[in-house]
Amino acid sequence: REKPYLYIDAAGAWNVFVPAAQTNSTGTTWANGPTPGRSIPLCNFFVAKPSDSAATINQQLRRGRNLLFTPGVYDIGRTLEISRADTVVLGLGLATLTASNGAVVMKVGKVAGVDIAGLTIDAGPQKSPVLLQVDGPDNHGLSPTGEPTALQDVFFRIGGPHTGQATVSLKVNGDNVILDDIWAWRADHGTGVGWTSNTADTGVIVNGANVTATGLFVEHYQKTEVVWNGENGRTIFFQNELPYDVPSQAAWKHGTVNGYPAYLVNPKVMAHEAWGLGSYSFFNQGVDVFADNAFLVPNRAGVAMHDLLTIFLDSSTGKGGITNVINNTGGSSTIANPDVPVTVVNYP
Repeated sequence: REKPYLYIDAAGAWNVFVPAAQTNSTGTTWANGPTPGRSIPLCNFFVAKPSDSAATINQQLRRGRNLLFTPGVYDIGRTLEISRADTVVLGLGLATLTASNGAVVMKVGKVAGVDIAGLTIDAGPQKSPVLLQVDGPDNHGLSPTGEPTALQDVFFRIGGPHTGQATVSLKVNGDNVILDDIWAWRADHGTGVGWTSNTADTGVIVNGANVTATGLFVEHYQKTEVVWNGENGRTIFFQNELPYDVPSQAAWKHGTVNGYPAYLVNPKVMAHEAWGLGSYSFFNQGVDVFADNAFLVPNRAGVAMHDLLTIFLDSSTGKGGITNVINNTGGSSTIANPDVPVTVVNYP
């Protein structure tokens, strides 16, 4: 599902075009005529400004309006509640929504077909349990227009512009959700950066079934970076850097296991498939720190992983590395083979 965009029609009126979801498709959506989809007049949107409060934005959402965020930084101290199917939330200039008072910045309720695109969501100094939560309808269906919920070009930051903390950046509880170009980043540079300053456990948790991620970037979280609990998940291209600033192995292990994986599929999951996944290590505190595995998945016929790699990024301060690519197989990437991809073409 392609992201919505703002345009001016032949009569000079402003609209937002919402491309329809495609199935079993390749190539561009406009090769054989106009892109399928629907146009929404701009008068059906609340055009938000950074001076607008969360209460004002929620009031407009309750009136059935879509949202267009103009560029700027928004202070969000109360959860923005998306409770109408097929609501469009579009940011211009990567409008930034910043959590305050430990708020969950945005929550999609028990509805489908919501499209959220072009936003940056920042954690605030007081820890949020989650920054964006996507639920879904009880019947696990699509929206009245037949659309799945989609997130496109949605980015998360934990620290960087200021101190920020959040346990989870994105939690997807709903079924039939598309994640297209998601970057969840626990900052490794900027303001408010440090092992005990910009704390964050996990970038993305997927609990829903039939969730597809195309272009998933999750970096530097302090525990498992992606946790996939839902059935029939698919990821096409995943990029990860493990946390740089681990102070010691003792600070980054659970039980007898060194480190945390970049991508974990729940052992109970029966079906999952992914293509093109990479995880990199660069532990820069001058001590040996290891992750036992970059990827952990159930070893069963319905789970298939393709084209995985790990790599040790060499530097004068780099130490440790990743001991195995996936499920204790695939070899290690350490100072012994710096800047050399260690690959597993197919697993199992």
